Amino acid sequence: MRLLLSTIILFAASAALVRADDWPAWRGPTGQGYCAEKNLPVKWSGKDNVNIKWRIKLAHPGYSTPIVWKDKIFLTMANEGGKVRSLYCLDRADGKQLWKADVEHAAKEQTWANYPYCHASPVTDGERVVVSFGSAGMHCYDLDGKPLWKRIDLGVWQHQFGNSSSPVLHEDLCYMWCGPNAGKGRNFLLAVDKKTGKTVWEHNEKTGSWGTPIITKIDGLENLVLGMGAHLKGFDPKTGKELWLCEGLTSYVYTSPVVSNGYAIAMSGYGGAGIGIKLGGSGNITKDGQLWRHPSNAQRVGSGIIIGEHVYIMEDPGTPKCFELATGKEVWLVKERPSTRNWGSMVHADGKLYVMDRDARTFIFAASPKYELLAANNLGKGESTNSSVVISNGEIFLRTSQSLWCISDKK
Repeated sequence: MRLLLSTIILFAASAALVRADDWPAWRGPTGQGYCAEKNLPVKWSGKDNVNIKWRIKLAHPGYSTPIVWKDKIFLTMANEGGKVRSLYCLDRADGKQLWKADVEHAAKEQTWANYPYCHASPVTDGERVVVSFGSAGMHCYDLDGKPLWKRIDLGVWQHQFGNSSSPVLHEDLCYMWCGPNAGKGRNFLLAVDKKTGKTVWEHNEKTGSWGTPIITKIDGLENLVLGMGAHLKGFDPKTGKELWLCEGLTSYVYTSPVVSNGYAIAMSGYGGAGIGIKLGGSGNITKDGQLWRHPSNAQRVGSGIIIGEHVYIMEDPGTPKCFELATGKEVWLVKERPSTRNWGSMVHADGKLYVMDRDARTFIFAASPKYELLAANNLGKGESTNSSVVISNGEIFLRTSQSLWCISDKK
């Protein structure tokens, strides 16, 4: 009950910090998939045009998740080969393009198979929008598309699976997890002045990852939390000083960490480990802090979420999972998987969990230790995505490789 009350308090605090009808960053206001809104659409159909407010065709394929600020939607995409990488600003009322900012990048950058570039979400504080274009740098614009600053000195990011970490805005700084680089090249955390783009601090790491850092309070102090290599780590967001680490992860950390009420969950992909931690202390907290470790799991690309005393995630084979937060005990024993493949991250709103699979179907589960699939919604034949659900002012935005959809049951 104490954990549930703390979660409710967290939702209320999040709503106070950022308007509930804005989705300003990867995974929303807190970076952890929490949404304070209620009475959202549960049923829709692309084929039958049920609760479809509008759909627009996108100029290029892409898998990044959009963000929403008031009447504007921001999303990224690149042309074939990634030689032009673009930030689009769209009118949320109908999806029409308001402006576009292009960045040219002729040099070759690795990406997985034939996947498009620009996997990271933009971030905004209502005055500026910052975007990562991987090896093409980090760029900042005002909300009308005027360039404010850019950082094209961050090196080349080369990994066979590409890059996807999104920038994070917090108070006066903008944070970027730069990389990953395999072999040559740096993997480093960067903090810049959000108004000028000038470096405030840097912190090097031996191993990169694909998750986005989160900023949260632990024992009353702000921590920047990030998983990489074999570790989950906490840093002082003002100085970059490493505060603590917990061992137990394995390579290929695609997910972003989740933290609630002094607990942290971190999960590796590619069949790697997942860990549950009771936070507190400094230095290496593995011995006293690690509560449980699952040494081998199915592929995990989409990030999970903590609700009350449980953690939820949808694995790549399409299996929804629920674990006890404090023990790691599996609660949902799903006999038939609702999906066969999933890279989407979970979003919680009004007691429900929303997650979109790679076939662009959105599954809605009850956020409860009792397994209940509430809905499975299809956009239509031929749609595919690696993106996640976005919620803003009673509407749901779904980005596929081909289209951007607005879901609404408003009359």
